[in-house]
Amino acid sequence: MRLAFLATAAALILSACAPTGAPEAGNPPSAAAQASACAAKGGSMQPVGRAQIPTCVIPYADAGKACTDKSQCEGACIAEGNAESQSATSGKCQKTNRQFGCFARIENGKSTGTLCVD
Repeated sequence: MRLAFLATAAALILSACAPTGAPEAGNPPSAAAQASACAAKGGSMQPVGRAQIPTCVIPYADAGKACTDKSQCEGACIAEGNAESQSATSGKCQKTNRQFGCFARIENGKSTGTLCVD
């Protein structure tokens, strides 16, 4: 009787840990599912950053358009390379949602200063 009780309790505890099919923090979607969801957004899975982590990279339609503020772009308005903080400048609309490299954000026609993300 006691053995049957322990076996039933163990089965209930283990069944509580079984995946339900919905992605959770401990149960991420498969690489194929991630690639499919990314493609549905118009992107592609690419290794990014120093760690080369596969990430969904989505191109922006207005990439490279001249800008002086984020409000003029799908992504950010950036100046690539070194741009001093608060100096008046213009930039270009970000090419993709990828946030790696050295760039300065342009807000209201002024640089926020160069930031390097790897």
